[in-house]
Amino acid sequence: MANPPRPIAVFVSFSGSGGVERMIVNLIRGFVDLGRKVDLLPVRVEGPHLERLPQEVNLVDLGTDHTFLALPALSRYMRRSRPSALLAAKDRAGRNAVLARRLAGTDTRIVMRLGTNLSAAMADRSRLARWLRFAPIRRLYPRVDRIVAVSSGVADDTARIARIPRERICVIRNPVVTPELRELAAEPCSHPWLQAGQPPVVLGAGRLQRQKDFPTLIRAFALVRRERPCRLIILGQGGDLGKLRALIAELGLSGEVDLPGFQTNPYTFLARADLFVLSSLWEGSPNVLTEAMALGTPVVATDCPSGPRELLGEGKYGPLVPVGDAPALATRMVETLDHHLPPDALKSAVAEYDQARSAERYLAALAVGSGQVQRHGTG
Repeated sequence: MANPPRPIAVFVSFSGSGGVERMIVNLIRGFVDLGRKVDLLPVRVEGPHLERLPQEVNLVDLGTDHTFLALPALSRYMRRSRPSALLAAKDRAGRNAVLARRLAGTDTRIVMRLGTNLSAAMADRSRLARWLRFAPIRRLYPRVDRIVAVSSGVADDTARIARIPRERICVIRNPVVTPELRELAAEPCSHPWLQAGQPPVVLGAGRLQRQKDFPTLIRAFALVRRERPCRLIILGQGGDLGKLRALIAELGLSGEVDLPGFQTNPYTFLARADLFVLSSLWEGSPNVLTEAMALGTPVVATDCPSGPRELLGEGKYGPLVPVGDAPALATRMVETLDHHLPPDALKSAVAEYDQARSAERYLAALAVGSGQVQRHGTG
């Protein structure tokens, strides 16, 4: 009797309600739908997205809430369970997986998923800080069997930082468009501004932190308000909440801007908004922008590194504006509110971000069941 297939291991830190956590759960759901057994090795076990894990997933307790401190337990797991492959969902997880494999003395195939344009994220740091961040990458990334980037921009940036050939990195789109996306979007939305007969609503969403640059969106909205009645809703939570509220009050927009916090179902907002705006300073592949397009909502985005330009087809599916330019953003917001593509055109533009398609491509990168794995690293 043939032995049952060994599980796929997924090593990740669940640290909140962000896009990475949501995408990893979507990917795991895709693996399970394709009949694969999954061992999830979370460094932290917190956050709303864990509630969406399929019951079939085996949770492996590593006994720590710090990625580096998980090294001994991860090594023991590799030696004991011998997974068919291991997907490390972030940079530090990937580097620690390489070290754990060496300690375990196994030949576990390691695939690392990267979702951030690191050069852009580190641009304002000192030379020493950048060196301390990049040096471990250059030492350990060559030992990863396959690197998956969520966009071509992330892939190009990673190849430069790690000093590895670009062909070592493949691009697989995020599993954003799930089977339940439109069902969730169709659920009732209780926000009074999104009911019939109300003025147009502009929507932003994401963690309230520097990367998302919501101050530029708020200032742009103030300019749009001079030309037409409309309202702005920004979904999310984070450390910049107080600063954003102060800016809203300073601009006299307290009655026109709402910050309702994190929403377990943001899709009811996305589907009913008249315009979604991404104002980020940098991204990897912006999931919420993808979700807005998948629901047919018109979009405007900053031309930040990286992802929006790829998603919007060089501006074909929505305007791209310079980062941090509130007047330019306001102009494009007004234009898009007046004239935008039909929903079906936006939906077709993000067909590559389907959950099942993404899961299949990750399985190919993991070489699960192929029996012929070409190892690049030395372990």
